[in-house]
Amino acid sequence: MINFKSSLGLGMASLAAFQVNGQKTQPFKQCTPNIVIILMDDMGYGDIGNTGANQYDTPNIDRLASQGTRFTWYYCPQAVSSASRTGLLTGCYPNRLGISGALMPYSKVGISSEETTIAQMLKAKGYHTAIYGKWHLGCQKEFLPLQHGFDEYLGLPYSNDMWPVDYDGVPIRLKDTTSAKMRYPPLPLIEGNDKVAEIQTLADQDKLTTMYTERAVKFIDQHKNEPFFLYLPHSMVHVPLGVSDKFRGKSKQGMFGDVMMEVDWSIGEVMNALERNGLEKNTLVIFTSDNGPWLNFGNHAGTTGGLREGKGTSWEGGQRVPCIIRWPGVVPAGEICNKLACAIDILPTLAAITGAPLPEKKIDGVSILPLLLGDKKATPRHELYYYYQRNSLEAVQLDYWKLILPHKGISYVGVAPGKDGWPGKTLNIEMNSNELYDLRRDPGERYNLVLYYPDTVKKLLKIANEARKDLGDDITNSPGANRRKPGTSK
Repeated sequence: MINFKSSLGLGMASLAAFQVNGQKTQPFKQCTPNIVIILMDDMGYGDIGNTGANQYDTPNIDRLASQGTRFTWYYCPQAVSSASRTGLLTGCYPNRLGISGALMPYSKVGISSEETTIAQMLKAKGYHTAIYGKWHLGCQKEFLPLQHGFDEYLGLPYSNDMWPVDYDGVPIRLKDTTSAKMRYPPLPLIEGNDKVAEIQTLADQDKLTTMYTERAVKFIDQHKNEPFFLYLPHSMVHVPLGVSDKFRGKSKQGMFGDVMMEVDWSIGEVMNALERNGLEKNTLVIFTSDNGPWLNFGNHAGTTGGLREGKGTSWEGGQRVPCIIRWPGVVPAGEICNKLACAIDILPTLAAITGAPLPEKKIDGVSILPLLLGDKKATPRHELYYYYQRNSLEAVQLDYWKLILPHKGISYVGVAPGKDGWPGKTLNIEMNSNELYDLRRDPGERYNLVLYYPDTVKKLLKIANEARKDLGDDITNSPGANRRKPGTSK
């Protein structure tokens, strides 16, 4: 396993002008550090070593945490791929932009050209930008990365299971011509705006992590003398799992553990490249996941670390995900931040760091720069909306209080999961009344306190009504005043 050394130093920025750990600091100086965002697919809150993973090791990710700050109350903006990635890259709740769920290969919608991504924002400050991995913000040409601020792109335009192949690797046409997978075209590998290959077999999936990693390292080597933004959204650990021979069979947890070990290797390779080029002190690294684990895939899925439910739900297991941020000398090393934060906060935070102009259109994120700088008293975010389906408000949060609203959804609890990468069943559920949870004492959302704290319920219902006025709510037939349209392909 390749490791990377710890490093110290202020990099190019000084600390913010407020009390940090009891010490008055100098004003924060806006600067242009290199920025690396590593985004996992379907990795759960408990899938890395320092949150409880077992039977495999993640030493590079754990070392990243020891050299940076781990955010334990960090949420994705929606517990499914396209929506979550839209929120991360635009700083908006995805339903504000008309994006929901996971866009299909035949979808004619995607991110609008009128929206501003992190890549576009940073290019205004002279950054060179690249993405290697899964995009999933629209697969038509006008929606691909090069049309939304990225200079380079190699990867899949959507999820790696959106192909005409069954879970055992057999083409679906040879097994079940009535399957929905018959609608899927061959899975394309895109470079720039063009298809350069097709992912046809499970053996092809085995190459993805190494391919993305090698291109990411090459990008760092080539652009070491200019500010860069590297976005590395891995296809793994989304099913079907793929792992190279160098990690196959290496863990005691089977295929999922093998894949996690290879992803950990990938993080080590990226960090080694930064160190080798003398960039580790001037590079901000963010490691996180797009949503929680897809639990009905059994031993090919991850773990929530005890949080309730998983991907595709508005419970904690679906939306609370790992987040580690490292920037030597700026972000405190070995610290835990237990303040509320969300992926939509990344864009305004990077704007605050670099001085890049914020998007002209309204965004929902807030700068969490004070949290990155170790300010224990700062609380940039107090509220969070949990939207799912097309535009259904399923829950709202105020600090550590979470109110579950009436809605229809799914549950994995009490259902036998699938085995060896095959999907198991889920239960359809219907929440007919409000439920209130104190996430400080009950992160597993097991004890409904709605009858004990009526004043808190009133506060949260007020927040829900404000969300409905702004963004709408299909459940209550609220249109919302400030939603925008997605891009539409001609």
